[in-house]
Amino acid sequence: MSKGYRWPHRHLLGLEDLSAQDIRHLLRTAVGFEGVSTRSVKKAPTLRGKVVANLFFEDSTRTSNSFALAAQRLSADVLHFSGKGSSVSKGETLRDTARTIEAMGVDVMVCRHHHSGAAVQLAGSVGCSVINAGDGQHEHPTQGLLDAFTIAKRLGRLETLDLDGLTVAIVGDITHSRVARSNIHGLLKLGARVVLVGPPTLVPKAFVDMGCEVSSDFDAVLPHVDVVNMLRVQFERIAGHAFPSVREYAACFGLTTRRLAKARPDVLVMHPGPMNRGLEIDSAVADGPNSAILEQVAHGLAVRMASLFLVTSVKPRTKRSASNPV
Repeated sequence: MSKGYRWPHRHLLGLEDLSAQDIRHLLRTAVGFEGVSTRSVKKAPTLRGKVVANLFFEDSTRTSNSFALAAQRLSADVLHFSGKGSSVSKGETLRDTARTIEAMGVDVMVCRHHHSGAAVQLAGSVGCSVINAGDGQHEHPTQGLLDAFTIAKRLGRLETLDLDGLTVAIVGDITHSRVARSNIHGLLKLGARVVLVGPPTLVPKAFVDMGCEVSSDFDAVLPHVDVVNMLRVQFERIAGHAFPSVREYAACFGLTTRRLAKARPDVLVMHPGPMNRGLEIDSAVADGPNSAILEQVAHGLAVRMASLFLVTSVKPRTKRSASNPV
């Protein structure tokens, strides 16, 4: 870390807006928080007196619980909000909902929303910090960060956080994946080569403009990668027929034990969850020695603790403004 660096961002809205220096600083901060989860008393006083509000307008298991536990490990109070059964169902806007909750004395809002750009809109409407927990098809920054952390730790790059020379394949439904977009931004900034794999309907050539390579031949790509990150097919976001059948998709793009045999023996297998076992990944692979799926979950806790700590370290805005929220 360069001398004099200080975390500058009051919000964490996406990795596209972060520099490589920012990303490395956050991941190094996460290293420092890893040990909290191994203590007999799994608590640190870092955010004592702070209030973290989890605003989840979409269903979530991993991200919601991970942020809640991360805040609790840092001794913050946690307010849980679900769009279901709230005033949102009566027509209340995101802005009004957020400002109502902020008036209760909230310091950080963690927001997941089905609309792309919702986190940016929220950041421009409130005076507290905002962390994007996934907005539509835009970004999921903490997932991208925890994936980079997992790769660096498993492949011996955690000290430098330099991924030069590594090739990462992201496989599946890229079009609808906010996880893929955050991974692309983060991994490229850390020096990795990124190859996107999937049917042309779900991996359009436009992604080349982001600095990636694109392929529809998983078997040709697999022997040459260090990491393969399997994504769920997001049937709920797909309109029409993106591929002929589920069976054909699994045959062409599913990571089976037979297909894994074509990869390097030490290839790292990842998946952000939830998994469709038997579709994009077989159970024997997901639970096998190459898999880092549960490690991703564990590292996500440290990354989210670091994210909460850093955004609250920046002096809050005293007056609401719709100007640049970052």
